[in-house]
Amino acid sequence: MAWGYRAMFILLDTYRVRYGLDTLRGMISRYAPPSENHTEAYIASIVEWTGLTPDEPLDTRSRRVMVPIVMAMSRIENGTPARCTEVEEGFDLTGWET
Repeated sequence: MAWGYRAMFILLDTYRVRYGLDTLRGMISRYAPPSENHTEAYIASIVEWTGLTPDEPLDTRSRRVMVPIVMAMSRIENGTPARCTEVEEGFDLTGWET
């Protein structure tokens, strides 16, 4: 599981670095586009579960910011809450310090 979570952290960081998508709205609109998903509901769920706002710039290499986001995305994708320790292990596998 940790490697899958690592992949999500890397993907979201790539969205910021390569495509300039540095907000929940930007990242989720690319990850779960309206042509395939109810994107606004997806964003609203992440906002509810993390306390973030959809348009604030995010530091994708911050453990404090990104672990809750990836936990929320996992909950949406899998229909069950993620294990925090597994998500944190995934973050550790990125090699990022923050």
